[in-house]
Amino acid sequence: MFTPRAPNPGLAALLTLLAAALLAGTTLLAKALGTGALGPPLHALQISHGRFLFAFLAIAVMVGLVRPVFTRPDLITHVKRSGLGWGGVTLMFAAAAFIPLSDATAISFLSPVFAMMLAIPLLGEKVGRVRWSAAIIALAGAAILTRPGGGVIEMGALLALGAAVCMGAELIYIKRLSGREGPWQILLINNAIGLSIASLAVIWVWAAPTAAQWAALAGIGLLMALAQACFVNAMARGDASYVAPFFYTALVFAALYDGVIFGVWPDWVSVTGATVVLCGAGLLVWREGRRRAPVT
Repeated sequence: MFTPRAPNPGLAALLTLLAAALLAGTTLLAKALGTGALGPPLHALQISHGRFLFAFLAIAVMVGLVRPVFTRPDLITHVKRSGLGWGGVTLMFAAAAFIPLSDATAISFLSPVFAMMLAIPLLGEKVGRVRWSAAIIALAGAAILTRPGGGVIEMGALLALGAAVCMGAELIYIKRLSGREGPWQILLINNAIGLSIASLAVIWVWAAPTAAQWAALAGIGLLMALAQACFVNAMARGDASYVAPFFYTALVFAALYDGVIFGVWPDWVSVTGATVVLCGAGLLVWREGRRRAPVT
């Protein structure tokens, strides 16, 4: 499932679109759980616990069926990656309860920008003018989405911004692990450690979920696992610079879900901010693609 495949741009695009739709679905369910649409509102810590619990169960079943070969893991790097991933997911789910899903999703697209910035001190990478320009453009879009002076909405945007920082830092450790360990091993260990962290954190806020809430928690975990599988398969069939732009359709899916289910449609501030973020992120993806293009 995770072995390199023959290039297939059409299938890569389709799998990426599916991954984007599934990922937006997890945020939708998180919003339903955090706003009381399915019963008494659940704390973001409990929602992220459900995400890791059911994702771990799904991945463990798949590992049992596929039986991949495991190697000696770099546990220290895994713990750092998983801690940041748990923090990013938790903050993202918390943000979804306060701001439109389109805003939260757009801000989450800043994670590659923060990864680029953190790669300077952590990986010793050099960043040129084009990449810095892309970062500045994307951050300007995020500034628009924070809606200064907006009270609760501003706080929600800041939570999403914190999530993007955590996920950007997580990308650094994913990069370190991806060249040393197999994808199934990385996914299983990540979700196992994330579940351990989430299980400790949820003790203080645990509330008995309703049947509908249990179903939504299971849905978040399963959708997340499927989204990861689709995205990894897409990456095996197309270049990252080609695949990544299709993932930005998560913004469209998030806005559509929010509008149809909750009646919340993006306003001009959301559209403007998201457009600016996408311009910056798109420029960064384009630049990364050119840096990795073979010299002919």
